[in-house]
This record gives sequence, structure tokens and C-alpha cells, in this order.
Amino acid sequence: MISAILEIISRYVLLIIEQTGYAGVFFLMFLESVNIPIPSEIIMPFSGFLVAKNIFNFWLVIFFGALGNLAGSLFSYWLGYLVRKGILHWNNHKVSGEVEKARLWVDRFGDWAIFISRILPVVRTFISFPLGVLMVKSLWRFSILTFIGSIIWSGFLTYLGLFFGKNWEVLHIYFRKFDYLILALIVFGGIFWIWHILRERIKNKIKNGD
Repeated sequence: MISAILEIISRYVLLIIEQTGYAGVFFLMFLESVNIPIPSEIIMPFSGFLVAKNIFNFWLVIFFGALGNLAGSLFSYWLGYLVRKGILHWNNHKVSGEVEKARLWVDRFGDWAIFISRILPVVRTFISFPLGVLMVKSLWRFSILTFIGSIIWSGFLTYLGLFFGKNWEVLHIYFRKFDYLILALIVFGGIFWIWHILRERIKNKIKNGD
């Protein structure tokens, strides 16, 4: 079922890019960053393949891909901000869980959390909304770190598409499996971090005689 859905999405992604060029790359990467499951692992490698055919310019593909990510991330961040201010109500346990994961992520890595999240599968798509709820850092800093991370991610995928040429589709299969691995590592890391905090608190209570 999931494979069939991804196949349909892939066909539309390729059609949009072929018909609209750089605007299509921007639009699709924007959608990916507003939590719509359109894999950048399809968008950018296919664009890299078009670079290999001299249809696209390598650096323009990277720029518009990263710019689309930034625009989508800012929109998603803004939605999170509206939730924090009580203007937009989003009573959902899953959202609360994502916000808490983001809080732990930011507490652990600081500014690096924004940058690193842009170069990790799965995380990069959903991180902006909870960061908006938390209102972490300044908007300018969020934008700069997001854009830099997005350039690296877009450049990496575009180069792979350029390198593999007409066989670029093998990358999507690989990255889909990689997504699940990254997600598992994040969940494990979150559990370990919570366990570490609780253990330290228990030690402090025992030490203080509480």
C-alpha cells in the first residue's frame, strides 16, 4: 500500500519538475518542509539527473531546493508560533510528543539542533513546527541555520542524482530504508536522554537526603 502511494507521488513529482523547472523544485521542497510527505530523496536526485542531461544548472537546483526548504520551514515555524500563542489550537498527543522531543533535542544540542535537523532524514521534515511552538532562538538565526543545512542536504542529493544519472531512482529505495533507521536512533536517543535525566535526579535526591 505504502509502495503504491509512493509510486504515485513519485510520478507527480517528476511531472511537476519536468513541466515547471526550478519553480517546481522550489514548490515541491516547500511542500516537503510543511509536513507534506513528498520525499526530497526523489525531488533532488531527479533534478541532479536533469543536471547531467544539461537541462538544469547544478547550483541553481541546489539554491532553489534550499530556498523552498527555508520557505516551508518558516511557514511551519509560524504555525507552531500560532499554537504557542493560542491563536491556533492543535490538541493532539502526537504533536505534544513531537514538541517534547524537540525540546530535548534543543536542550542537548542548542543551535546545532536546528542545523543538524536539516541534514537528517525524517527529522528535517517535521522539526520546524515544534521549534515554532517552543519559539527557540531568534527567527534570523533559525532562518540562517535552516538555509545552510538545507543547502548541504540539497547539494548532497543533487550530486548523487548527477553521479548516478539515469539510475538515480536506486537512491530513493536506499534513503527510505535509511529513514527508518534514523527514526529508530532518534527514539532510542530520546529514551536514553530521559532515562539519564531521571537517573541524575534520583541520585541528587538520595545525595540530599530527600
